[in-house]
Amino acid sequence: MEHITSTPTAKAPSERFTGDVYLNPIETPSAPAHLVAALVRFTPGARTNWHSHVKGQTLYITDGVGLVGTRDGDVALASAGETVKCPAGEEHWHGATDTTLMAHIAMLVGDESGDGTTWLEPVTDEQYATALKSADR
Repeated sequence: MEHITSTPTAKAPSERFTGDVYLNPIETPSAPAHLVAALVRFTPGARTNWHSHVKGQTLYITDGVGLVGTRDGDVALASAGETVKCPAGEEHWHGATDTTLMAHIAMLVGDESGDGTTWLEPVTDEQYATALKSADR
C-alpha cells in the first residue's frame, strides 16, 4: 500500500489550456496499469485545447457545470455527479461554462511512452460561443 497525503496544485500550461486551469495529479502512468488521473479545475470560460487520447478518456464531474465538445459539433453539458466518456482517437475539448466553474477527475490509460494524449490547437472563442449556445442550459 502507498498512502500519498497530498499533491501540489499546479497551474495548467497555457500552450494546452485557455483561461485559468489548475491541476492536482492523482496517478501517473506506470506499469502494469498505466492509469493517468488528475483533478482538474476550470474557472468560468476556461477550457482545454482540442486533443485526443489513444485509448480514450473518462471525465467525472465533481463540481460545477462543464462542457465537452467534439469536432462534429456535439456538445455535452455535464454537472456534478455525471460522467462523460470520450472514445479512443476522438478529438474533443472540455471546460467550464461561461458563468460557472467546473472541476472533474480526468482518467485515461497510457502506455510505456506516456499518457497517449495528442494535443492540438486551442478552441477558438467562436467555437466556444457556439458550444455554449448549443448546450441545453
